[in-house]
Amino acid sequence: MSHGRLAFPQGVAVGASILSADFAELGNEIAAALGAGAGFIHVDVMDGHFVPNLSMGPAVCGAVRRAAPRAPVDVHLMVQRPLSFIEPFAKAGADWCTVHVEAQDDPRECAERSRSLGMKAGLAFNPRTPVEHALDAGLLDAADFILLMSVQPGYSGQAFMPEVLAKARLLRRSGWQGPIEIDGGVSPLNAEACRAAGCTLLVSASAIFGSGDYAAAINGMLA
Repeated sequence: MSHGRLAFPQGVAVGASILSADFAELGNEIAAALGAGAGFIHVDVMDGHFVPNLSMGPAVCGAVRRAAPRAPVDVHLMVQRPLSFIEPFAKAGADWCTVHVEAQDDPRECAERSRSLGMKAGLAFNPRTPVEHALDAGLLDAADFILLMSVQPGYSGQAFMPEVLAKARLLRRSGWQGPIEIDGGVSPLNAEACRAAGCTLLVSASAIFGSGDYAAAINGMLA
């Protein structure tokens, strides 16, 4: 808990999602992505219930923290009951923590819990979940940033869903000035459209770690 929490990068930044990294070389993969221009490291947490896949826990987050002591660690909780997971990930060194509005726990309570532990609080929306209700209910007041899923959550390597960008445009028209993160199928082929829609945090897994040139992939998303 002694880690000084890291704020959002200025302007547009690319986050390297370790879901597609080589876990036998995780520390080297993280260092390579950061050296190639990634602005933060994204850790996908899945419980096998909220999404069909099962993935990383606080121990992996702690390993990421040690491998990236000066980069923001962004934890995305794709779990049914996120409230019980927030403190363990804060203790593991997460800087930002996102919960889903579709999860069973109250997203406002989750956001307040994250903030109380010193983390930035994010609210995530699945592709088919509209943002209008959250806007109307004032739910976004609890959030420091918004995460829009541009694939069905659970697996890396899926095709980007461009219709999700309408939600980013709506958020900007509605006056949302905080960061908008987009996650799922983001690559140099669609990053310009993401930025034009108002997205500032571009999360990419396979487009970085599945490429032969991490710097070219990341620069292609920032260009």
